[in-house]
Amino acid sequence: MIMLFLGTSFFASDIDLWKSSTLNKILQRGELRIGLDPGYMPFEMKDKNGRLIGYDIDMAKKMAKDMGVKLKIVPTDWDGIIAGLLTDKFDIIMSGMTITQQRNLKISFSKPHIILGQTLLLNKSLEGKILSANDLDKKGYKIVTKLGVTGEIAARKFFKKAEIQTFERITDAINEVLNGKADAVIYDKPYNGIFLANKGKGQLIHLDTPLTYEPLGWAIKKGDADFMNWLNNFLRQIQEDKVVGFSDKIYKKWFIETKWLDRVQ
Repeated sequence: MIMLFLGTSFFASDIDLWKSSTLNKILQRGELRIGLDPGYMPFEMKDKNGRLIGYDIDMAKKMAKDMGVKLKIVPTDWDGIIAGLLTDKFDIIMSGMTITQQRNLKISFSKPHIILGQTLLLNKSLEGKILSANDLDKKGYKIVTKLGVTGEIAARKFFKKAEIQTFERITDAINEVLNGKADAVIYDKPYNGIFLANKGKGQLIHLDTPLTYEPLGWAIKKGDADFMNWLNNFLRQIQEDKVVGFSDKIYKKWFIETKWLDRVQ
């Protein structure tokens, strides 16, 4: 009888956990709500008609389709995106977020879906003068980046002597370099490479050796084993299934090909 009681107790506990799971709530609601900060090429940005497109958008559409639910995108400023998750404004953060130990104290991350690192875009005037990041760490040089991202963490870690300035938007930071008001911008390698091939062509130099190792993951609230289990299985399936090749296709579409640039210019 004791064994039966314990088994029943555990079974009831499992049911309670499932009822409280975000995954169950999504299925009951019939809608997956994702939080993201538009303006981070090629992960999420607006096209000429104001529609959101990008790597994360395609991934979210696939996720909602496999769940059998509708997709709702909740645009959110970066500095409030974790708070938005914790206050249930959306179910998951899918916004090119780097997995860090500090963030992991507040939220849980899926396994990485992509790996990137921080690189530097230099003003064209520094061509031949600055050959590595170490050459920039001197008084008189000014390095810019976006506030609150891993680019800022890397800037303050690697550059102790140079001046560091942050901006609310990465485009404002890059404009400082383009206008000669700053010497370099530090930001994610995919974004830097795309910007260089587009608006920065002939005006900027890319030091494309990453200064950091940064795995990106999807973020959910802590203590939700069912949702995390589904996310990691979903990720493994789309990455390993070479017949469908979904993961490889959208990576090529957004990170290798540049046809989509015409849609956002």
